[in-house]
Amino acid sequence: MPAIRPKTLLSWSSGKDAAWALHILRERGEVEVVGLLTTFNEAFDRVAMHAVRRELVEAQAEAAGLPMIPVPLPFPCTNEAYEDRMRSAIARARSAGITRMAFGDLFLEDVRDYRVRLLDGSGIEPIFPIWETPNATSGLAQRMIQSGMEAILTCVDPAQLTERFLGRSFDASLMAELPDGVDPCGERGEFHTFCTRSPAFRRKIAVRAGEVVHRDGFSFLDLLPG
Repeated sequence: MPAIRPKTLLSWSSGKDAAWALHILRERGEVEVVGLLTTFNEAFDRVAMHAVRRELVEAQAEAAGLPMIPVPLPFPCTNEAYEDRMRSAIARARSAGITRMAFGDLFLEDVRDYRVRLLDGSGIEPIFPIWETPNATSGLAQRMIQSGMEAILTCVDPAQLTERFLGRSFDASLMAELPDGVDPCGERGEFHTFCTRSPAFRRKIAVRAGEVVHRDGFSFLDLLPG
């Protein structure tokens, strides 16, 4: 009789790391991913931090063959409000039989520790399927690119990466042009991406570039459905 795999939610940002985590989890086959949990700014109906339109995330979920579990966040959102909404979502997940939550974090120990604390006592175990060391992300980026994954840079921190990188493809050409000190996967917040093609997707997500917006110290490219 086959072993029952733990039901798992994947924290879904819409970016390449989340998509790669989904691919790796499915490839390993140790857990059953049953949904993509995404936080949305409820005032604008966009992914928190990445600012991606909800309809594009819904297209990703459809391409991945998984339901999207939205967590609406107030705007502005305090850390207390964030944790309250997240704990409510975690409690609902646990009551539905989910016992794992996966995150696409790479090497930031403080972020990992925060995830662990948030889930402490919930009955849901945090897992980090693509965790790396800081000097291993160059190889990770190469594996993503070689797999056929495609992603677009949709947000940059101007203090670390100039606006000209907005709209660039996450590819070998980008890797060659990143300034010294910028993590190849953008793990320190240098950039964020939207994944359009992944080994975990059944089809490519068609998008086109909209306007560039500057807000809260970041520069964003508004992606529109293709």
